[in-house]
Amino acid sequence: QVQLVESGGGLVQAGGSLRLSCAASGRTFNRYIMAWFRQAPGKDREFVAASTRSAERTYYADYVKGRFTISRDNAVNTVYLEMNMLKPEDTAVYYCAATETVASSNYYFVAATYNYWGQGTQVTVSF
Repeated sequence: QVQLVESGGGLVQAGGSLRLSCAASGRTFNRYIMAWFRQAPGKDREFVAASTRSAERTYYADYVKGRFTISRDNAVNTVYLEMNMLKPEDTAVYYCAATETVASSNYYFVAATYNYWGQGTQVTVSF
């Protein structure tokens, strides 16, 4: 089992940057596929980015591609989300998620794939 704690959210102006961190407990972090999702008020939770166990592959939603970067440091049990050129529509609670297995590459984008979730961190982008 793994516990996830996000940090790094906050208020930023449009065009600005933020770096989110997700610290995982336990000694088997490199067994987990990690992802970021987000949920805006009144909307469903949506996929943002995912990383395979050793970051050999990363996946991004089209609406963040080229602006956000997911990375991980298995030595310190942490996954990051670097967010640049932020837009007001990026405003949401951002969640870190983990799973040990994914049925196929189509499932990286599906919230139900992930067994473990953090509590979320608020990101607000002002005009």
